[in-house]
Amino acid sequence: MKIDADIAVVGLAVMGENLILNMESKGFTVACFNRTTSKVDDFINGRAVGKNIIGCHSIEALVGALKKPRKVMCMIKAGRAVDDFIESVTPYLEAGDIIIDGGNSHFPDTIRRVAEAERKGLRYVGAGVSGGEEGALLGPSIMPGGSPGAWESIQPIFQKICAYTDDGEPCCDWVGESGAGHFVKMVHNGIEYGDMQLIGETYQMMKVGLGLSNAQMRDVFARWNKGALDSYLIEITRDILGYKDENGEAVLDRILDAAGQKGTGKWTVTSALDVGQPLTLIGEAVFARCLSALKDERAAAAQVFAGPQESFSGDRAAMIDDLEQALYASKIVSYAQGYQLMRAVAVQQGWKLNYGGIALMWRGGCIIRSAFLGKIKQAFDTDAALVNLLLDAFFKQAVESSQAGWRRVVTTAVRLGIPMPAISAALAYFDGYRSERLPANLLQAQRDYFGAHTYERIDRPRDEFFHTNWTGHGGSTASSTYDV
Repeated sequence: MKIDADIAVVGLAVMGENLILNMESKGFTVACFNRTTSKVDDFINGRAVGKNIIGCHSIEALVGALKKPRKVMCMIKAGRAVDDFIESVTPYLEAGDIIIDGGNSHFPDTIRRVAEAERKGLRYVGAGVSGGEEGALLGPSIMPGGSPGAWESIQPIFQKICAYTDDGEPCCDWVGESGAGHFVKMVHNGIEYGDMQLIGETYQMMKVGLGLSNAQMRDVFARWNKGALDSYLIEITRDILGYKDENGEAVLDRILDAAGQKGTGKWTVTSALDVGQPLTLIGEAVFARCLSALKDERAAAAQVFAGPQESFSGDRAAMIDDLEQALYASKIVSYAQGYQLMRAVAVQQGWKLNYGGIALMWRGGCIIRSAFLGKIKQAFDTDAALVNLLLDAFFKQAVESSQAGWRRVVTTAVRLGIPMPAISAALAYFDGYRSERLPANLLQAQRDYFGAHTYERIDRPRDEFFHTNWTGHGGSTASSTYDV
């Protein structure tokens, strides 16, 4: 066994352990530490037996086991725990050493931590890691960003342990400076929220609206996974629908319909609000989880309110085809909104994000991996300045050809009383985006009427503002104009 470790990992939960085993399997010696040191002993005497993994019982010993420049990666809960870790490890580090946060930290925290570390002569990386337990072990998608000088040192490790596309491209590359890596991971997670909600709504329509059995739905998702919807989440939905326990019972049917969340979806939505981007689909996905958590209230309300008594009487096979189109079109909208958010925040922060490269990083290893992402990379390869994915020729054609089925699904859901907040929000966004004129003129008139907030005119240049004395006794003083 080597005396000096190539990298250290702090945090021996599922992701930490599996990343260590992944690194070791690729030829690296890894030092490890956990605040509860008994977990170190359990790991070293269990899954790590006979491997080039060094167990340490203190931060000082952990740092002492590392080659220079030292690379210490934490896989711990976001928030105060990360700051505490940084505070504990910094006294043992020297100028040029690298701290890596591989958890789901909020990108503003990473921006702050990068600046603080660099003031002390250290380098700091916020690396988004996606792929879950299996991805961490076999090859995740990794999105590193932070101190640019750190990339040369961590690249040989990260690009050896990450997933690869079918074309042999690594699903890991340098995202950008400051908090760019964790920001892109946050958007990834927001899109993940959206994808999961879209699939859930489709499942609900098939189960409640069409009365399909789990076996029938499994067959549908299996077929979809061989076409345009080919993706990890469609694949595991197929498997979940077919899974039975030892008694032959469907496990899915025994699971309480109250969803949990860890905050990255909420962060994505609040970031969109901060920069004025219409992230409507992911917003509805987050709120749908919140509504699902009100299980007791919903159960009580179900005894009070009666929905439509109408049942589906159409062609089930045709509706399943429509659902495929609605799911595909809505998925396109989700990514279009996510990329709009990335572009807006990149401008705000002064980051130069490689949008096609980000799609490539998501092409394998991560939770939202899908064949679909190859088309996004092609779109940005064709036009690096593309302002919205919907305007790319491929996606324009895909959404337009899905419109009829998409609209039939939403109208059918309304008639049957089946909630489809994300799919219907996607359609509303599409209709709004393609509308040259929206009713915001009335909204501006209302704002000017009650608050003298002013408005622009269609017959005058932009950024020239006017106020009307609507009541005749409001005066000519107008409110200042600003963006929220």
